[in-house]
Amino acid sequence: MNLNNVKVPKVPGGGAVSALLKIGIIGGLGIYGATHSLYNVDGGHRAIMFNRLVGVKDKVYPEGTHLMVPWFERPVIYDVRARPYLVESTSGSRDLQMVKIGLRVLTRPMADQLPEIYRTLGENYSERVLPSIIHETLKAVVAQYNASQLITQREAVSREIRKILTQRATNFNIALDDVSITTLTFGKEFTAAIEAKQVAAQEAERAKFIVEKAEQDKRSAVIRAQGEAKSAQLIGQAIANNQAFITLRKIEAAREIAQTIAHSANKVYLSSDDLLLNLQEMNLDVNPKK
Repeated sequence: MNLNNVKVPKVPGGGAVSALLKIGIIGGLGIYGATHSLYNVDGGHRAIMFNRLVGVKDKVYPEGTHLMVPWFERPVIYDVRARPYLVESTSGSRDLQMVKIGLRVLTRPMADQLPEIYRTLGENYSERVLPSIIHETLKAVVAQYNASQLITQREAVSREIRKILTQRATNFNIALDDVSITTLTFGKEFTAAIEAKQVAAQEAERAKFIVEKAEQDKRSAVIRAQGEAKSAQLIGQAIANNQAFITLRKIEAAREIAQTIAHSANKVYLSSDDLLLNLQEMNLDVNPKK
């Protein structure tokens, strides 16, 4: 059968369908390119660009919206804000006491070194670097101090740890904003020894206070006795020199009794002879006649 002479009927609107297909393909490619050629860098973040042809670019992109070539380029976004990193390590002191020390470190990557960080450490740089250098630094610093010095010189220990950690982290392009000791725990035997020492010191201070108090009481009694003896001597001399001294004492005693009775809410009936109120009968003559 000869098919060369067979005529295929033309489909009406065939050109329009092909044109629509072309427009759809071009529009889809345009939409894909528009949606995949923009990326955002949020606040507190920085971005670097990985290119399939040249690798990681050295430029660091700041916050905002940036352009990229779809498929050929891929952004890698880093958080450059300081983040806390907690580590606990058990180390031996210089006097062979086991110390469990907790450290809190605020770390962040150096923004201008992000391409180098990505090439050498990747995105999880903190997990690859910080545990090893922190544990090594803690063990090296704690070994220089006695257990008691770790308590009394805690600030100096913290400064030494921060100094060494900062130097070590700088080699990996990591910045440390703060280093602080959060916990410091010793073994049970050392803790019991410290408590016993504190109790003994308190008992010694209490005994010292008791001794000092007894000495002060003794001195007070001596001074009081000397004062009373001196007072008695002066009173004796006053009476011997002038008999009116006794009369003056009687008048003062009568005045005090009268004031007490005057301010009393109850009525009191007592003999004036017993209350030293019989002042009229007193001999007020300083030089009585013989």
